[in-house]
Amino acid sequence: MKKKSRFARYSLQDKALLTVGFLLLGLFVIAIVIPMIYVVVASFIDPVTLQNKGITFDFDKWTLTAYQRVLSNKQIWIGFKNAVIYSVVFTFLSVLVTMLAAYPMSRADFRGRGFFNVIFVITMFFGGGLIQTYLLISSLNLLDSMWAVILPGAFSVWNMIIARTYYQGIPGELREAADVDGANELIYFFKILLPVCTPIIATLALWQFVGMWNSYFDAMIYLNDASKQPLQLVLRAILIQNQPESGMISDMQSTAERAQLAELLKYATIIISSLPLLVMYPFFQKYFDSGIMAGSVKG
Repeated sequence: MKKKSRFARYSLQDKALLTVGFLLLGLFVIAIVIPMIYVVVASFIDPVTLQNKGITFDFDKWTLTAYQRVLSNKQIWIGFKNAVIYSVVFTFLSVLVTMLAAYPMSRADFRGRGFFNVIFVITMFFGGGLIQTYLLISSLNLLDSMWAVILPGAFSVWNMIIARTYYQGIPGELREAADVDGANELIYFFKILLPVCTPIIATLALWQFVGMWNSYFDAMIYLNDASKQPLQLVLRAILIQNQPESGMISDMQSTAERAQLAELLKYATIIISSLPLLVMYPFFQKYFDSGIMAGSVKG
């Protein structure tokens, strides 16, 4: 007797729900994949062909001009190096501060827990504002330094709540066993608790790294020195202001040629700036699902 598939054993309502869900997921995938394919292919096409005919799979019309000009530009590499440094340092500090803050908030015997919960939640809805924050950064002498970009957003209340919930899901017997072995709070936290929290740490690290890597507003406000600006500000000039670095197109005499190459450079810079995130995600994926689900099942 032929065994029925799992889908065949579902009720009619479940089949309809699953079918609609799969269709919606398919549409989401198409909406993501098609623009990605377009950007990748467009980054290789000759700018004249791209402007006049659009994308083509005639490889005679493909060129590496955009990548050659982008990779040969000094400011791109400076911005790339700064973006990596800012993202790594920000991720480390953010995850460390978040995990440290979430631990006492997860303890039922922590006095003042309710008061601090209220204070944290208030900061999620109300902020000091741009002018006040700028004046604070200025008074701390952090303007035009990497710390002006890293420190203001290093602590996330939302991430702290997720980490706190993850802590609450860890069996209390682990702490009791540590007490029996004579471990104090520091030893328990760093040597026993944190290794158990690898999924949530990886999840928060991925979120914070991507957030810092994609951000540009704080750097635009607080940084003036071009040697300290991250890659995102260089991309902003190319993608939004349509002003590529002078070294990329200085030898192009025609205004039309300059405009065509500027359009092509947009796609190349998108690909180059996205590569670190595309490389990172597969290594974090195995932790991502378990981390976010474990931090969401308890209130």
